[in-house]
Amino acid sequence: MVFPLPAPMRLALDAAIAAAKESEVPVGAVITRGEQVIAVAANATRTTNDPTAHAEIVAIRAACAKLGTDRLVGCTLWVTLEPCAMCAGAITHARIERLYYAASDPKGGGVEHGARVFSHSTCHHRPEVTAGLGEREAADLLRDFFLERRDR
Repeated sequence: MVFPLPAPMRLALDAAIAAAKESEVPVGAVITRGEQVIAVAANATRTTNDPTAHAEIVAIRAACAKLGTDRLVGCTLWVTLEPCAMCAGAITHARIERLYYAASDPKGGGVEHGARVFSHSTCHHRPEVTAGLGEREAADLLRDFFLERRDR
């Protein structure tokens, strides 16, 4: 049985699709508090010439600005790809309560792969993590993006 994606993950996937159209790696992120969407973002490293402008970081910055705080207590982050170590660190510092991500990233991930930031004893905050929501669509989007780039 196939279940429909939660609306925030659908928004994150739509942001990732938009990023691909801008020649950005197609990753999208959404931050919610309850049912309210606080921020929607996509990767912007190339368009902003900022290597830290991953979708998660852009969304965290936007949510903090909107809420007027440096802590996103009670917020949920929905992202189309497993966060890297940098983004996992930002999630911890922002005190995000829950993390949902679509596709795993065996090469660059920092949650279940690589650095596994949340598993370290020095990690002061660990969000509740759920992986795999929209995994196939997110993985297909990334795979198609990189296949097209290699073909050029």
